[in-house]
Amino acid sequence: MFTGIVERTGRIGRVEPLGEGVQWEIVVEDERFLERVAVGDSVCVSGCCLTATMVSGCRFGCQLAPETLSRTTFGRKSVGAIVNLERSLRVGDSLGGHFVTGHVDGVGRLVQREDRGEWVDCWFSAPPEMMELMAEKGSIAVDGVSLTLCDVLEERFRVALIPHTLAVTTLGSLKIGDEVNLEADLLAKYVARQLQAWRHERRG
Repeated sequence: MFTGIVERTGRIGRVEPLGEGVQWEIVVEDERFLERVAVGDSVCVSGCCLTATMVSGCRFGCQLAPETLSRTTFGRKSVGAIVNLERSLRVGDSLGGHFVTGHVDGVGRLVQREDRGEWVDCWFSAPPEMMELMAEKGSIAVDGVSLTLCDVLEERFRVALIPHTLAVTTLGSLKIGDEVNLEADLLAKYVARQLQAWRHERRG
């Protein structure tokens, strides 16, 4: 479980084939980030929960299955790409964002960027089934970053990025057309599932 508060960015240092999947080696500038990461631990990498399979110095490895590559933006990332990183929550940690599982629901795309001084408004498109789970002033994880939904329309949503978010995550460098991993709010998904079951029972 994560919060969507990005701790560091890292760089993909190596990509190696691994059967039908791949293995990444991610380089982190601040070696202290990995002091609390051991082999087998979960790390949120740009919104996706991955297992650390190797930890050495300022590098850690993770394996990406075909399912992960097909359902996220990772199938199109290569050496040198920058990724957002967050270590998993410990009991007693501050919950500064919202509950993020690292299970990507879909891929979105930046369709509009409005620079407003030091702030930036970003409009993203999203799959229809994800749009149904969003509500104004609710939460959304974009490439692992916990954000508040400012506007929710039929096929797109808007978030406002503060200077800190622009500086310490990958969202500041996004260009029109860039893809992002999206995870809808966990509570919204459970409510939607219960409503679906309730409607099914009423029809039955």
